[in-house]
Amino acid sequence: MGSVTGPVRLRVLMEPRHGATYDEILALALATERAGFDAFFRSDHLFGVDPNDPDYQPTDCWTTLGGLARDTERVRLGSLMTAATFRAPGLLAAIVASADQMSGGRVELGIGTGWYEREHQAFGLPFPSMTERFDRLAEQLEIITGLWLAGSGGAGFSFDGAYYRIEDNRTPPRVTQHPHPPIIIGGAGERRTPAIAARFATEFNAALSSVDDARERFERFARACEAIGRDPGQARLSGFIPVAIGSTQAEADRRAEIVGSSRIREAMLIGPPDQLTERIADLAKVGADTVYLHIFDIRDLDHIALIGAEVVPRLAEMSSHRTSQEGTQDR
Repeated sequence: MGSVTGPVRLRVLMEPRHGATYDEILALALATERAGFDAFFRSDHLFGVDPNDPDYQPTDCWTTLGGLARDTERVRLGSLMTAATFRAPGLLAAIVASADQMSGGRVELGIGTGWYEREHQAFGLPFPSMTERFDRLAEQLEIITGLWLAGSGGAGFSFDGAYYRIEDNRTPPRVTQHPHPPIIIGGAGERRTPAIAARFATEFNAALSSVDDARERFERFARACEAIGRDPGQARLSGFIPVAIGSTQAEADRRAEIVGSSRIREAMLIGPPDQLTERIADLAKVGADTVYLHIFDIRDLDHIALIGAEVVPRLAEMSSHRTSQEGTQDR
């Protein structure tokens, strides 16, 4: 894997502890835009961490992203990760294409197998075996990309798989981006995840992991690309950090209190801006060119402003310095 020479794309990933209204989501997206982040993403969940939380307010991922497509101006928008079990592939292709048009070409599709069984049960959604979910994900990606490419080329599209069938679609959805919106695939899977990502992903995401685990997952993805004759350098690589950042340790600790999951708390970076900058730099050293900051308290807009003021400019400075050093060495 080559080293990252450009600025790291720093993105906000919203997963509210107790859900949110659209107005609250929009306020966070606008704060993200003002603070200089590259993108605003949201999870695709109808439940929170606690399935019995009576205060959780579910919202549909792509409905809200469509609203943000019109109500924001600059930030890229996307899902991390849309559950392939939630929507039929032809419908999802049209939904994402609509949001892409509405945003002027700022939408990205993060997609995975789906994992939250209790959530599926509560909303009447089928939840097949893991093997079948992976099989369905691969077919969905063939259909989604096939429809988008057919729409760009003015051709029809058909597909006959084990789980989905498309019969001579002569009116495929048109996307704004060429050849189509970026597709993000990721996770800890050792075999099928990197193999599917090698075929379809614009970006491979290491999911919740240590820096060492991220390196191993990036290497597995690179081997999967090489196995099918794809240059791994064609794909973006991204990391993922749950954060509670504060000007003081007490402020950071207070921001971490909202997280209910002990698993996430153990992986969370709770500390000052400099510590976050160092973690992002460590991910960049193992290949990441994009980093998502997992935010749980969506009403705390000062949190976003602090990271934007203290971390975003520092990353740009580090990238500029690294590029300058490499240019000097090349002479």
